[in-house]
Formats: sequence, C-alpha cells, structure tokens
Amino acid sequence: MADAKQIKVTLVRSLAKKLKDHQACVRGLGLRRMHQSVVVAATPENLGMVRKAAYLLKVEEV
Repeated sequence: MADAKQIKVTLVRSLAKKLKDHQACVRGLGLRRMHQSVVVAATPENLGMVRKAAYLLKVEEV
C-alpha cells in the first residue's frame, strides 16, 4: 500500500446550489470547506468521485 499513487484534492468552488450527488462526492473525499486540501489514494472509487465533481476541485499528483 505504500507504493500506491496518491492525489491531493483541493476544493476551489463553493458547494452552494450544486447538485446533491456532486456535494456527496466532495464530502466523500473528506472536503468540508473552501480551500481545504486532502491527500487520498488514487483508487478507482476516489477517481470516480473526483471526475464527477471535477469542476469544483483542483487535483495534483503527490
């Protein structure tokens, strides 16, 4: 698991008035407030959540 790729995800746009499933994806990644960043494993599940709400996020490879 130590060699698994990781990505840093930052919330750059507000969740106000966004679709509920997009809000749920952002919350599922562990993001709560604007400009908060989290490092998550690049699993298919996490990448799917990132892809769904990509217009709200900034993604960097760690």
